[in-house]
Amino acid sequence: MVIKPKIRGFICTNAHPVGCAENVKRQIEYVKRQPAVNDAPKRVLVIGSSTGYGLATRIVAAFGGGAKTLGVCFEKEPSERKTGTAGWYNTAAFHQQAGEAGLYAKTINGDAFSDELKTEVIEAIKADLGEVDLVIYSLASPKRKDPESGDVFSSTLKPVGQSYTTKTYDTDKDKVHEISLEPATDDEINNTVKVMGGEDWERWIKALHDAGVLAKGAKTTAYTYIGKKLTWPIYGHATIGKAKEDLDRAADALRTQYTDVQLEAYVSSLKALVTQASSAIPVMPLYISLMYGVMKEEGTHEGCIEQTYRLLSEGLYAANPSLDDAHRLRMDGHETNDQTQAKIETLWHQVNQDNFHQLADYEGYHQDFLHLFGFGFDNVDYEQDVDPLVNW
Repeated sequence: MVIKPKIRGFICTNAHPVGCAENVKRQIEYVKRQPAVNDAPKRVLVIGSSTGYGLATRIVAAFGGGAKTLGVCFEKEPSERKTGTAGWYNTAAFHQQAGEAGLYAKTINGDAFSDELKTEVIEAIKADLGEVDLVIYSLASPKRKDPESGDVFSSTLKPVGQSYTTKTYDTDKDKVHEISLEPATDDEINNTVKVMGGEDWERWIKALHDAGVLAKGAKTTAYTYIGKKLTWPIYGHATIGKAKEDLDRAADALRTQYTDVQLEAYVSSLKALVTQASSAIPVMPLYISLMYGVMKEEGTHEGCIEQTYRLLSEGLYAANPSLDDAHRLRMDGHETNDQTQAKIETLWHQVNQDNFHQLADYEGYHQDFLHLFGFGFDNVDYEQDVDPLVNW
């Protein structure tokens, strides 16, 4: 079939297998051009491995450190009439590239929140790896089924305490406009923490530890975004912020609880980027479009692969990584420093419907959005008939 992007709102409902393979290939080529990661992990579990930061981390671990990688994702496979998800094709491309490089790669597709999948992963570790020495927690999901109660919790993107009115950009209508968000209820806050907080991360580490597959001196990190003044009302002082606070709590608990294996646990704060998750969050399309323009002008812009390469080389596996007061690894400094934020804030106050495309790098934002789904690559022929049926 000939596959063209089908965009509805902030999501693309299809994906291009050749374009997704190109996306993975380019990230691998970037890593190969960098120095090898010193003291890199050799047996890596990536929970949330098929897109964005999780996929990029898997690529860095494998091609920057020679690691065997075990991935966990929840992706839809293709049929003769419908494409698979981008994460399905990304994973297929990663498997192919890893196989050609002689690198072990296995991926388990299913609900990462479930105890059944945790058990399946542990069995794969025992059979193929013995132990894991790095566990990446990079899940992004709007819902979570509690494996004990069976209750399903849904996350909410709302401010906490008071309503919030701000600018945003509607990608569907090409319109800068104001948006008002009502404050979250206590139930909405608690449900968001259940989905996006640290509880499932803790369950994963406990399951791995209890099964004896967590190596001595292992490291684990969960990914977060902190941001600054412009994004705090929707991130820091909001339901997501409460969930992020719970990640900090979980990291402290993990460091305290698993001293027998000398576990190192961190929350890693990464820069804002176009991801399937961020494109759904009010404010972020406008903020990221302005931020891209400023950071590209400064020469500090990074994508997922550049960020995660630095996370491993300058953070997790550096001799003396820089930590903030909450013991987080901060890889977002190029974005959150005062000088860059001042430039973004100036543009934020100036931007309106008439000047948006002059002040913002929406072209860069939209290109990154298309790349997520395998579209928009200049060396891929999108008029060509392609087979959507790609297997791992």
